[in-house]
Amino acid sequence: MNYLYILLNLGSLSIPLLFSFHPKLKFYTYWKGFFLATALTMLIFIPWDIIFTINGIWGFNESYFLGSYLFSLPIEEWLFFICIPYACVFTHYALLQLFPGKELDQKHVNTITHSVLAVLVLLCVLYYDKWYTFVNFLYAILLLLVVRTYSPALLKSYYLTFLVMLIPFFIVNGILTGSSIENEVVWYNNAENMNFRIFTIPVEDIVYAFTLILTNLTLTQYFYKKLK
Repeated sequence: MNYLYILLNLGSLSIPLLFSFHPKLKFYTYWKGFFLATALTMLIFIPWDIIFTINGIWGFNESYFLGSYLFSLPIEEWLFFICIPYACVFTHYALLQLFPGKELDQKHVNTITHSVLAVLVLLCVLYYDKWYTFVNFLYAILLLLVVRTYSPALLKSYYLTFLVMLIPFFIVNGILTGSSIENEVVWYNNAENMNFRIFTIPVEDIVYAFTLILTNLTLTQYFYKKLK
């Protein structure tokens, strides 16, 4: 099963990549913006990943990897930060094309944003000594404040499209955290998180996914407009 993680990466990428050339979607026109956005996003998430791996906050089961590592991370983990964001950013824009005009009004966006921020701040205070929880939620707070200030319209659609993305998220991340397989592909040190899981998935992973996608999406949108 040492090919499992790479298959999850490539499987997540395959259909979005194929439909990127659909004449109605034309997602390939976003490629320059997306790959610049991904490179910058990886400058945040890869060092984070390396530091947490070295310090045993999370780690990887060698049974599910091909065996090549770069800076303490399996090659498959590096591919994760390309394949999964590509699939998710594609899904966001595809949903906007398929369901035009489906977005929240600003009043609801403000209510959701303020509520999420309040909960995240509270959890940072309560779990300040849990490194995954604290760093993850603190980054989410900072990111939401930046997006709310500089790209507030994005949240009108992203809050809705992220709910759709949670469906494949629970499938892929469920497998990575041990659902339907003998052991986890990625393991977590529960002393460094809230130790609350949805099925096999640490609840922090949902916030992590939210910020990973939103960082990519915000930067993709920015570079796409700049490079047009």
